[in-house]
Amino acid sequence: MPLNKFSKACALAVAIVFAAGTARAETITLKLSHFVPPQHAFHKWIVKWAERVTKESGGRLKFQIYPSGQLVGPPNRQFDAARNGIVDIAWCLHGVTPGRYPMTELANLPFTWPSGDLDLALMGKRMTELAPKYLAAEHKGLHILWMNMANPIVLWSKYPIQTIADYKGKKIRYASITNKQLLEAMGANPMLIPPPESQDALAKGIAEGATFPYEAGFAYKLAAVVPYAIEPPLASATFATVMNPAKYNSLPPDLRAILDKESGVKAAMEFGKNWQDFEVFARNLFIKKGLKIVTMKPEEVAKMKELSKPIIKNAIAKLEKQGQPAQAFFDAYTK
Repeated sequence: MPLNKFSKACALAVAIVFAAGTARAETITLKLSHFVPPQHAFHKWIVKWAERVTKESGGRLKFQIYPSGQLVGPPNRQFDAARNGIVDIAWCLHGVTPGRYPMTELANLPFTWPSGDLDLALMGKRMTELAPKYLAAEHKGLHILWMNMANPIVLWSKYPIQTIADYKGKKIRYASITNKQLLEAMGANPMLIPPPESQDALAKGIAEGATFPYEAGFAYKLAAVVPYAIEPPLASATFATVMNPAKYNSLPPDLRAILDKESGVKAAMEFGKNWQDFEVFARNLFIKKGLKIVTMKPEEVAKMKELSKPIIKNAIAKLEKQGQPAQAFFDAYTK
């Protein structure tokens, strides 16, 4: 080979190696958005999760986390922010966009969870495993990293509600469309209020009650404005951690593999357990600080469950008529 051609070949080889090395060394920062405040269990957990992913990537994959809707605003904008590439990853609550994710919201139906004890790790695992078959279609334009179910809601109330009759006429913030239907069946006046605005609505008398888990009551400081929590838990709520597909696919294969490893069932179960542990902590803390827990009698709970049956039946039937495998998903989730 002539010397000039040999020199050019060497130079090209060096350039390729240099470019490859530069690509491997490139640092990618992902914008991760959610709507809860920094004291919320999710924010604390996701910060540690992000640190772990960054460490595993050798510092090549980093995260800029935006709590409290700092980057995109209210909770109902989170899904579209990820879909449209405003953020790379978002943690989203389906209940703030009623009717938009109807298959997913079947898991929000009253008293609907897997058989046995309420176990958030199992609930998150099951939802994440079922998502590709049953839920991905209605999350078009999004890559689901994992899904979670929230700690089941109780009623934070200004009044010591003890019977279904006590619900009549009460203005109550609801968490999902199916929660709304149960409240209506009991005679309450449901109100769609974004989670961050709930404390203010209760303080001003706009609402007389709000459905939240204890840990969310801790995050939104609800005990400062209401003296009672009404049990039993009524329903859970669905959450998804989603990513912009184009951004996901643009990641180098080795970084995508790390993200996959730390997502899916592993993340769903890990955060589910963490979230449930925080629920127990928050409930005990509130009791020590004077929150009064009112437990409805078994006969009243039985009446609530009877009121729930047609809500569950109608929700499934409506989707079945649209050709959706609603019953199959419901059975698979609750088995």
